[in-house]
Amino acid sequence: MPLDLKPAILTRVSHGPCRLRDAPAQSRLMTAITPPPLRHALADLSPANFGMVMATGIVSIALHLLGWPVLARALLVVNIVLYAGLWVLTVLRLMRHRARVVQDLTDHGRGPGFFTMVAGSGVLGCQCLLLGGPREAALALWGATVALWLLLTYGIFATLTTKAVKPTLDRGISGTWLLAVVATQSIAVLGELLAPGFPAGPRMAMNFLALALWLWGGMLYIWIMTLIFYRYTFFTLAAQDLTPPYWINMGAMAISTLAGTLLTMATPQAPFLHPLRPFIEGFTLFYWASGTWWIPLLLVLGVWRHVIERVPLRYDPMYWGAVFPLGMYAVCTFDLIQALDLHFLQWLPPLFGTAAVLAWGLAFGGLLHRVGQWARQRR
Repeated sequence: MPLDLKPAILTRVSHGPCRLRDAPAQSRLMTAITPPPLRHALADLSPANFGMVMATGIVSIALHLLGWPVLARALLVVNIVLYAGLWVLTVLRLMRHRARVVQDLTDHGRGPGFFTMVAGSGVLGCQCLLLGGPREAALALWGATVALWLLLTYGIFATLTTKAVKPTLDRGISGTWLLAVVATQSIAVLGELLAPGFPAGPRMAMNFLALALWLWGGMLYIWIMTLIFYRYTFFTLAAQDLTPPYWINMGAMAISTLAGTLLTMATPQAPFLHPLRPFIEGFTLFYWASGTWWIPLLLVLGVWRHVIERVPLRYDPMYWGAVFPLGMYAVCTFDLIQALDLHFLQWLPPLFGTAAVLAWGLAFGGLLHRVGQWARQRR
């Protein structure tokens, strides 16, 4: 997953070119060649912008695991700046454009993008903890992640369930919805990393909460993916509809795999997990296999979109949504190898870690170019 990771999450250009006839709301932005004026940028800020925090954090963790500590720490600094800056912009938007925020929360296309706030906070907490940052900061981010998850999960889904006017399935569903799964699993992952630092009682409670969220996240993936796959195969899918957030199809399974491997490795400290270990290991491998299955198909669909249908490959915040899954796949496979002793897979983490770093560099370069365009508009 970011940004606008943004995975599907992107910023709507209020005065951009033509609207795509069948695309979800977020894909209308794909046609924008130039950024909106600064006076509109805050109002149009995508809820999914925290996708870039998700992407930067997981790429940093991948670099750390693969033996590049200096680059990993550099990205930690970058991510802290991004996270703080995005919260400032989010608060300003809430103060100045509250109606637009409410509109986004109740929109089938943009609403799920708010889950990047949850996942971004969780990934940054993991990043701080693994790279030697203060445990207190990671614990505070875990608390923020839980609070945001409760607010957004029940707020967004209750609103989308009870609203009177709803889009058809082909207009309303996209890979962005799977950010709800990523957000859920991010709490489980950070909780498992924090658990060893607690006394026995709180540690058991943290492990139990992580297990419950891991199971719920898997169930939620099945529900949402059923709708996405149905939309894929039984509705017309234009090339413009196939936005980068569809990579979250794989990314949601990757972070579910990571949560499962951490639960497996936590078994010695959590006796109640002992009888469940075969089940956890089996489902962890199931998640990894499901995520792996998506990779060739997503690559083929990407070729169809950009080579055959010639959709231009230019910067869009949604492309952060393709960076996060690549980095998460590298990290989850690294831990899967350790947890299940699958060393014949050890060539995969460096491959996908490298791909994630290159994708992050391209997305970040595009972001800097976009910022430069905005700066020139002010002159």
